[in-house]
Amino acid sequence: MNTSAASERTSEFFDRYAREFNDIYGNKNTPANRVINTIFRRSMKLRYQRTLRGAEPAAGKTVIDVGSGPGHYSVALAERGARHVLGVDFAPNMIEIATRAAERAHVTDRCEFKLIDFDHFPSDQVFDYAVVMGFMDYMADPRSIVEKILKITGEKAFFSFPAEGGILAWQRKLRYKARCDLYMYSEAQVRACFAGLPVTRLTVEPIARDYFVTAYVR
Repeated sequence: MNTSAASERTSEFFDRYAREFNDIYGNKNTPANRVINTIFRRSMKLRYQRTLRGAEPAAGKTVIDVGSGPGHYSVALAERGARHVLGVDFAPNMIEIATRAAERAHVTDRCEFKLIDFDHFPSDQVFDYAVVMGFMDYMADPRSIVEKILKITGEKAFFSFPAEGGILAWQRKLRYKARCDLYMYSEAQVRACFAGLPVTRLTVEPIARDYFVTAYVR
């Protein structure tokens, strides 16, 4: 499968999955969902907490949220005082859900969402922070994505990379086999994505099923 076909397959899956994915963040707080979240999705909570903590101070900052999904990171950063947050995603239903979330939070004056494949996002605009959560999982060429993210980041970029190995990786590969392409990483592979790029400091932290990465550009 070529890159464009794989990207389209991933986009179509997340467009169908948008509302169910949004429920993961607590909008459907059933006992079954709480158990699943505790066992299989703990890293989603951890990386959300670490991103918001790492993006302090948010006040006055500009942020790009790549693969913004239902907009939880974007809206939270806008609520914390970010001057401008741009969420980009290639799934129309994700953009619709995120836009409604910004409206409910009354942050549409500084939080917007655009339907665009990041491959086609222009590289001439620089943001203080970049948030790249749950996105590298589906990228066939992670090095080029990292390089582009760093080019448009002025201070810090936050990434998650799914970790290879273990029961969580195995069950996720099984679930995604018929959905879309899924890529997993060792710590060495994560670090290789940043090798030789303009990063002043890099931290790679294992959290549950992911590596949480902070890339300091200055």
